[in-house]
Amino acid sequence: MKQPAIQIPEGVHEVLLHACCAPCSSAIVEWLVQHDIRPIIYYYNPNIWPREEYNIRKEESKRHAESLGIRWIDGDYDHERWRQGVCGLEGEPERGRRCEQCFTLRLTAAARKAQELGIPFFATTLASSRWKSLEQINRAGLLAEERINQQSSNFRLHFWPQNWRKGGLQERRNQLLREYEFYNQQYCGCEFSAGQGSDDAPLTKPLLRQQMREAKRQHQDQLAQMSADICQRLLTSHLSFPSSARLPVAFPLTILCYWPLPDEVDIRPLIAELVAAGKHVVLPRVTGDDSMELRCYTSEADLCEGAFHIMEPTGALFDDYDAIDVALIPGMAFDAAGHRLGRGRGYYDRFLVQHPLRHTIGVCFPFQRVPQVPSDAHDILVHEVI
Repeated sequence: MKQPAIQIPEGVHEVLLHACCAPCSSAIVEWLVQHDIRPIIYYYNPNIWPREEYNIRKEESKRHAESLGIRWIDGDYDHERWRQGVCGLEGEPERGRRCEQCFTLRLTAAARKAQELGIPFFATTLASSRWKSLEQINRAGLLAEERINQQSSNFRLHFWPQNWRKGGLQERRNQLLREYEFYNQQYCGCEFSAGQGSDDAPLTKPLLRQQMREAKRQHQDQLAQMSADICQRLLTSHLSFPSSARLPVAFPLTILCYWPLPDEVDIRPLIAELVAAGKHVVLPRVTGDDSMELRCYTSEADLCEGAFHIMEPTGALFDDYDAIDVALIPGMAFDAAGHRLGRGRGYYDRFLVQHPLRHTIGVCFPFQRVPQVPSDAHDILVHEVI
């Protein structure tokens, strides 16, 4: 007789469910509820980097749980402790020893939380990902079970080693992802794995651009508020009086900005405030020889549609590059080292090679901060990323 795709352990009525993200949790939570098993979601993922990526995933998981009236518990985010836990394994490939150690650290924390709450069963949504090794996950869960049971004589904890990809849950996951409009991350979260794409293929620039376009689509309703928050942060910490002590000038007077495309951080309100405050704003303009020049900007009357349907300045030519105090540079993705992924035409890279600027700031949405941007020798780094 063929066994069912999902087998329920005897005596389970409640389970602590370690959740890696909302998309992976959604179909599992639905299935548990339909089978009269009460899930308590435990979100513990200190492997996720950068912090902005962690916050997005955490809030999506919380939003999903709250929509269903399910208890949701926030685990600590201690990325440095996680880094110490996988120290020496940074160069391991996906599904290598680093992954198993990562699973063990996270599931041991989940097992400890289940013991604290007196819940005898725990499971993990990690077992729903086809990119992860189910054998590694099960070994990590059983090791966590053993560790807790060795510490307690009056409480028995059980890991539920279930393959959550079966029973139609993978298909249902994809349906719920669209229904809830979840943020669908493009890598597991680990800074050491983000340099790889699906099936362990190297993450190329075209693939990362594709991923960022999809991420923008997922966040379409949030882009305006994100833009407003970024503008406020730039204005208060970098472009106001006094400016950040990190900048090499008392306060910025001349600022290179960009006129945003619809899918870029909208800094138009910021530009208006800078002009009103008496700052000297310059904008880039594409010339016929595939290079950029700078033009002065005083109001939207100085703009006309230029190359690639981008609004470009028509003001006076500006070539006093040493006078530029701060340059705001858009991009498709940035990493902590300052590597920038552009749209592929190389305008900013060629310009910055010819005219190195005093202080460049990469401007992007939080989800455009990635652990590693594929780079070439000719790529120019920005000094910091906002």
